[in-house]
Amino acid sequence: MSGARAVPTVQVDNDRTRVTEWRFAPGAATGWHRHEYDYVVVPQTTGQLKLVDGQGNETFADLAAGISYFREAGVEHDVINASEGEFVFVEIEFK
Repeated sequence: MSGARAVPTVQVDNDRTRVTEWRFAPGAATGWHRHEYDYVVVPQTTGQLKLVDGQGNETFADLAAGISYFREAGVEHDVINASEGEFVFVEIEFK
């Protein structure tokens, strides 16, 4: 891992939703976090992310641009770009 941090840009933040664009250089990570809200991720690029859970277990997710997925609140993990190039997604949280 490069030690670089993923770069979040909040696009919308109101009483009902928060929309954040996340940009990951190769090897960049979000850092350990817990999702407070249900959320949808919309990949803007195609690539692979490494997910590390609280026990240190690693899984890999192959994501395709435009193919969204939903997760419920409570997910805890670190997310790392395992792709050779930049990876970008938009996260939509439902407050």
